[in-house]
Amino acid sequence: MKKHCALTVLFLLVALAAPCGGTVFTDALGRKVDLPEPPRRIVSLAPNLTEVLFELGLADRIVGVTTYCDFPEEAKEKQKIGGFINFSLEKLVSLKPDLVLATADGNRKETVLRIERTGCPVYVVRPKTLEEVFGMIEALGAVTGTERRAGDLVASLRERVRRVTGASAAGEHPRVFLQVGTEGLITAGRGTFLDELIRLAGGVNVAGGEAVRYPRYGMEKVMALKPEVILVIAMDGEALPERFWKKWREIPAVRSNRIYFLDADRATRPSHRIVDGLEEMFLLIHRQ
Repeated sequence: MKKHCALTVLFLLVALAAPCGGTVFTDALGRKVDLPEPPRRIVSLAPNLTEVLFELGLADRIVGVTTYCDFPEEAKEKQKIGGFINFSLEKLVSLKPDLVLATADGNRKETVLRIERTGCPVYVVRPKTLEEVFGMIEALGAVTGTERRAGDLVASLRERVRRVTGASAAGEHPRVFLQVGTEGLITAGRGTFLDELIRLAGGVNVAGGEAVRYPRYGMEKVMALKPEVILVIAMDGEALPERFWKKWREIPAVRSNRIYFLDADRATRPSHRIVDGLEEMFLLIHRQ
């Protein structure tokens, strides 16, 4: 009996000495986010985050999204709180989330602070490269208690990237001009996802030396750069500019009819689907 009592006292002392509460995570801004347990009610403030949550099998935990969260199809059925910036804080709070996910590139710091003041924990991501997208997916897996599924997803994505880069390394490396939108000749410079995708897909971004992330070019400059492939990302509601490019026969890509259109969401949203965009870009750049 004495031995049993001693063991009971020892167990109680260890339990009292153990740290209480859940896990503290550090987000992309270096902020500490304390989650007592894996979140059961999540609000996503960005389309890429919503996509990853669905891919991790967390559809039943998503209670709110933005009006821009349109993939997968089930995301359209979730409660909408508004846009990136002009969302309804009252609507968000009414959903009683135990975690809000935000992105530093789409949601302002003031937005994060406003939400925090309501008592809702906010975890912020900021991926700027393909590898950082994979790190973001792993981090979201840890935060939501889906580490194994996130790890399997990232392993699969990395293998697909290796296949693309292996195939592109052995082939030609055509010069590529990428047009972002159809309102003027806006392209992608150094440090953008699009610049990285072009390089990984085996192309040479003719604007890759630009320090400005999305510079605007004149037609004379495009002609001087002599791109062999033109990729166009048309946003929703924009007309595709085939007739515009057909006029400029001096450009090698136009002469050889190598003007292609990319899916905007797959090529620009930093989620697991960006690897779909990479594979699509590889096929278009090397199409003859």
